[in-house]
Amino acid sequence: MVLRNAVHKDLYADSVALMRVAARLAERPGVLTASLVMGTPANQEVLDRAGMLAGEGRSAGPNDLIVAVSCSDEEGDAVAEAALADALAGLTEDGGPESGGPESDGPEEDLPLRSLAGAPADADLALISTPGAYATAEALKALRRGMHAFVFSDHVPVEDELMLKQEAASRGLLVMGPDCGTSLIDGVPLGFANAVRRGGVGLAGASGTGLQQVSCLLHAMGAGVSHLIGTGSRDLSADVGGLSMLGALDALAADPATDVVVLVSKPPAPEVAARVLERAAGTGKPVIACFLGWDGSGTAPPEVTLAPTLHEAARCAATLALGRPATAAAPPELPAPRAPRRWIRGLYAGGTFAYEAEWLLRPALGDIAREASGQVPAEVPRLPDGHVVLDLGDDAYTAGRPHPMIDPGVRTAYLRAALDDPTTAAVILDVVLGHGAAEDPAGEVARALTSHEGERPAVLTFVVGTDRDPQQLDLQERVLRDAGAVVVESGTIAAGVAARSLARAAEPAAEPAGARMGGGL
Repeated sequence: MVLRNAVHKDLYADSVALMRVAARLAERPGVLTASLVMGTPANQEVLDRAGMLAGEGRSAGPNDLIVAVSCSDEEGDAVAEAALADALAGLTEDGGPESGGPESDGPEEDLPLRSLAGAPADADLALISTPGAYATAEALKALRRGMHAFVFSDHVPVEDELMLKQEAASRGLLVMGPDCGTSLIDGVPLGFANAVRRGGVGLAGASGTGLQQVSCLLHAMGAGVSHLIGTGSRDLSADVGGLSMLGALDALAADPATDVVVLVSKPPAPEVAARVLERAAGTGKPVIACFLGWDGSGTAPPEVTLAPTLHEAARCAATLALGRPATAAAPPELPAPRAPRRWIRGLYAGGTFAYEAEWLLRPALGDIAREASGQVPAEVPRLPDGHVVLDLGDDAYTAGRPHPMIDPGVRTAYLRAALDDPTTAAVILDVVLGHGAAEDPAGEVARALTSHEGERPAVLTFVVGTDRDPQQLDLQERVLRDAGAVVVESGTIAAGVAARSLARAAEPAAEPAGARMGGGL
């Protein structure tokens, strides 16, 4: 393998732009892995663990951009050098720092803003996606200018998050994040979000892909979204106390366009759950709370409906918003798998989907592994001998690589391993559309399925998207069906279909009529 690093001094680009360029570089023939990151100590450590840090990259500073490329041995030097040279061109195409500047031919007002100081006086929201070490200072500047802050950055200390949210609360503002991937404010998408119709359902949550799933299901059921407010993944922890969730509830309660409120999260800290539910009951509006895997300890106020799954949360909200029952098609039934096929393999890009699937499947299946071994792409991944649910967006799988929602190819090696394993009974996959997501995520899955030779296990997929998304929901679903995948409405349904299929395989075979009467008749 050939490994090359290039460092560009004092060059910053948004992390989403960096991941998209890395994904395009990784598609080049001969390129195994490509990564573009700022040279912070944390990012250098991630690259080093992934075997992607070398030479010049080790001397980069936190304000420098590192481009790391690994290539196969054959013509590796030439391929690597070409990829490094094209990285900056890719950033220009993606709206990065080189796409405009003092010498741009466009009018001055069209140039990208370089700091909050240059923001218009009436700006009321700042999107912050700097390295985590600098995000706190930028978010604090935004709050002191009277602006809400959407903080995409991660690796922000929890004590900084608490300070920022306390500052925001004292000013009547919201901090969405840190590590907030999704919001939709007045129809404007921030981070990863789907194109959904406007309507009377307001959402707030600490689970980005969970919010995307519920908003898309609402759209499919005929309802619409007023606002979708991400809080950041740690907001409902005991350390932070749900400050952004409480602020979001107040904002949605005061919003005349919001009639129904939906809360989405993994289990909150018990004391935080009680505080949030109490505030929810005081909004004067019906509230559906979906705290995945929460044991429901304590009684929810009568104004709050507890929904156990993402799909049920969307159905309840749509029923209230539309004033009529929201119905869904009957789920398909998979045939029982034949021996030796006996294991379910969930390969998820969205962490919330992996969490929900494991929670739903565990009572029926028992032990479920959360890890697979093998250093992709240098090694073929090895799936455990048993059921497994993987969050392939976790740092353990994305070190030095883009998130699978941006580069679906990150998941392909695991999908091929599952297809090749004769003990795999069913594979479950999420396909996420929308702003910021890959241009053709279903196509990557379909190519892996159609190139597989011989018998393969059942493949269950669900597409998180709408007919208004740039990737086109109906087209993405048709590509999957044409490749032989079974497409269902949601991750909730996919887990149920897979579990029922295995349950049928465990049922004893029916005896022929008269078998117990002996041979005398």
